Amino acid sequence: MNLENFMLPCFSKQLFGIDCPGCGAQRAALLVSKGEFASAFHMFPAIYTTLAFFLFLGLHLLDRSRNYSKFVIGMAITNAIIMIVSYIYKITNL
Repeated sequence: MNLENFMLPCFSKQLFGIDCPGCGAQRAALLVSKGEFASAFHMFPAIYTTLAFFLFLGLHLLDRSRNYSKFVIGMAITNAIIMIVSYIYKITNL
């Protein structure tokens, strides 16, 4: 079963012909699940901060005894910065 057949298309790429800052995230997550960590990072440099963000977001939603909100916000900001910097790098070095 090829999971790439079930991935959502990038509407930015379909409509405008350019990648969006999140392009490659689904394929990178699939590569991580296959154990191809370097390829995943090359595909989408923010993959590991994205996964950490969702992990702590899940902890924040499930474990109400601890306050993870500052950490979740910090992870979101860090992830956004990495996504923006890598996107700028990608579009300027095509």
